[in-house]
Amino acid sequence: MNKTIAIIPARGGSKRLPGKNIKLLGELPLLVHTILFAQQHDFIAAVYVSTDDEAIKSVAMQYGALVIDRPQMLSGDFEPTVSALKHVLETITQEVENVLLLQATNPLRPHNLLNEAFVRFQDEQVDCLFTVSRSHHKLGKIENHTFIPYNYEVGQRNQDLEPLYYENGLLYIIKASTILNNEIITKESFPFVVNHPFANVDIDTQEDFDYAEYLLKIHN
Repeated sequence: MNKTIAIIPARGGSKRLPGKNIKLLGELPLLVHTILFAQQHDFIAAVYVSTDDEAIKSVAMQYGALVIDRPQMLSGDFEPTVSALKHVLETITQEVENVLLLQATNPLRPHNLLNEAFVRFQDEQVDCLFTVSRSHHKLGKIENHTFIPYNYEVGQRNQDLEPLYYENGLLYIIKASTILNNEIITKESFPFVVNHPFANVDIDTQEDFDYAEYLLKIHN
């Protein structure tokens, strides 16, 4: 058995950008970019959208995704993503080995990303693979109104910074057994490095949305 499904969590009720999951990005609702990305890969047995919103449900079904109605108790602002993933696995009857977690708020992904990541996931034999990108910022803390450099010394060139990476949210490939154990990223998880402008898109505000529209236009 090597059954892999995709799960796209997509709650309603966004406060900073109302209706963002079905807001048109280009010619398609935001959510649909992620649905279509998953559907392009033959090894994905099914694409599920977990939602508490009827409008999102309607759009997801229109584009061929299977919808799992998420209970209100799992739809709060502070509810961890793993609870939605676990709910899907406990709701469906199919036996699943791997879960591809795709966030609707990361709608743009390099074309070959999933194929390359899935091969690496299998080769490394890990519980989770997740995408990261290198940060080129000089970071620091502010304590008592004083800026304290964290990853550099004052005067140091950017190209000489110690490499630091951030979780970019493009995709996660996770063993179903890990999710059922209430985890996504474990200590043994594999960070898959992606250096692409799409890794900078994570839509939470109108400004984020505008940037995604810009990238979509120039990369199409």
